[in-house]
Parts: sequence; structure tokens; C-alpha cells
Amino acid sequence: MKITVFGATGGVGREVVRQALDAGHEVTAVVRDPARLDVPAHDRLRVAVVADLTDEEALLPVLAGRGAVVSALGAANNKQARLAPVAGPALRAIVSAMDRAGVSRLSAVSAAPLAPELPSDGVLTRVVVYPLLRRLLRDLYADLAVMEAAIGASRADWTVVRPPRLLNRPRTGAYRRALDANVPGGKVIARADVADALLSVLADPATSRHAVGVAA
Repeated sequence: MKITVFGATGGVGREVVRQALDAGHEVTAVVRDPARLDVPAHDRLRVAVVADLTDEEALLPVLAGRGAVVSALGAANNKQARLAPVAGPALRAIVSAMDRAGVSRLSAVSAAPLAPELPSDGVLTRVVVYPLLRRLLRDLYADLAVMEAAIGASRADWTVVRPPRLLNRPRTGAYRRALDANVPGGKVIARADVADALLSVLADPATSRHAVGVAA
């Protein structure tokens, strides 16, 4: 498959690029600064510099002829969220450009606090942890909420992946998933496993137009 990866220089995005190449895919890694892409050169890897991810015209060349898009523009690498929203404006432009380019399949990373709260999340998580995170990181989660709304309103064949706290650990492939909910008791997950989830849902029609909670 030919895959375009946004947010390719972030912790999750780099793992998406590596794992996609290992799986035999052709990858277009969209970056602002190529020097930050810590991935070895590969004959199936194309690095495309796009300075403004809200510029649809600039996005069209990196989407033309692609089979799927993966967005890692989320909580893992959106360090400037308190200064300006990133994921929301970018995904509005990306899904519009995808439609113009004839690309439908999309997976995008979001965050567990955006999922509906369930009793299985536990009292501590529902009453203390998530409210505290939403208050401390309100700009970041507001940005991701705009992103999810833009994706949901699009004509894309999308899947949103919502992880809890991210860790720098090797991929296990043994993480848990929950459709349209958070994983009960799920507190952490490796960035490498989030990347695995973003790629695996692309071939899973059961996740089409759904959010998927993931956790170790």
C-alpha cells in the first residue's frame, strides 16, 4: 500500500514510518524539517516537506495516488498546542485535500480523554484523572476535539485511535482495543503499539468510521 504519514517526526509518527516500511508499504513522510526525521533512508521512503499543513494546494501532491493516510498529529507530538492549535486546522485541510485527491482511508491518533466516560473507566479515572487532564491540557484536547469533529464530518473512511499515556517502549503487538470506548483499566501504552494500531486499522473494516481505544 502507498501511505502518506503526517506528523512523521513525532514519537508515534516515526514509529508509523518504520513499521510501514518494515511491512513492505511505500511511505511518503510529510515533514516541516527533514533533519528531524530519525528514520534511515529507504528506497520505499519519500520525504516531502510541507511548511503549512492547512494549505490544501500544498497537500495535494503528497496525497495523489496514495492508498491511505495516517495522521500522527496528536497528543504525542503537539507540543505547541498551548500556543496555537495544530491537529484541528491541519486535519480540516487534510480531509478536504484527500477528497479532492480521491483518497478515502484515514487513521488518526487522538487521546483517551476525548472518549465518552464509562463506569468501566473506574471512579478515580472519571472523577479525578480525566477532569484534571482536561483542565491542565485544555488547549491540547480542544484542538483534538476540533480534529475529531473535522474527521467525523468528512467523507473519509476514517478511524480515530485514542491512547492513554504514551511510553517509549518497544512494540508488543499485545495491546488491547475497544470500539468507541476506552479500554477498561487502560492507563498506558507504548508509542510503538499506537503506531501498530494506526496501521492495523487501515485494513480492518470493522473500525471504519469508529474511534478505537487502545491500551496495554
